[in-house]
Amino acid sequence: MDLTVLAARLAALPSGPALTQESTRRAAIALLLREGLDGVEVLLMRRAEREGDRWSGQIGLPGGHADPSDGDLFATAVREAREEVGLDLEREAEFVGRLVPVQAKARGYLLPMWITPFVFAARGELEPRVGPEAVEAFWFPLERARNGELAWTHRYRRETEERVLPAWCFEERVVWGLTYEILSGFLRLLPTAR
Repeated sequence: MDLTVLAARLAALPSGPALTQESTRRAAIALLLREGLDGVEVLLMRRAEREGDRWSGQIGLPGGHADPSDGDLFATAVREAREEVGLDLEREAEFVGRLVPVQAKARGYLLPMWITPFVFAARGELEPRVGPEAVEAFWFPLERARNGELAWTHRYRRETEERVLPAWCFEERVVWGLTYEILSGFLRLLPTAR
């Protein structure tokens, strides 16, 4: 994985929307990359089933809401990765850059929350240890997703409406929704393997 090229591509991205409203919540997620047997992989997790959690039980990236004690959104991503998958990204990974913030969605509706994805590269072999907010963590093969090998569709039902959404299926885990959207955008920036 050519981190120099990736860092340059991330640095060239626009800063994103100006978020000035006090009512706009902010969150951060970590895209932790490593070189795997099938090329570049990203760490994903399955969220624990919890009452009131819009994303309960779904596959996602480590991350969450900004806390007043976080110095900035970078600190939020680092803290959330430590809480959810037991990794210290400041010590165990190299910061590569950030993606443009995306507006959160749940059940087909936009939410008043913007999520900033931060990209990290693992410095060595890492052993994720899930915390109480996750039930599993696993490495997802981005190269296989990019070449179409994992292409899938997800049927989402809400009340009387059904939507068919693009997704990936990997070892019976379905990646869809906002996680699929973020990773699809990231794949357009990720240098191709040689």
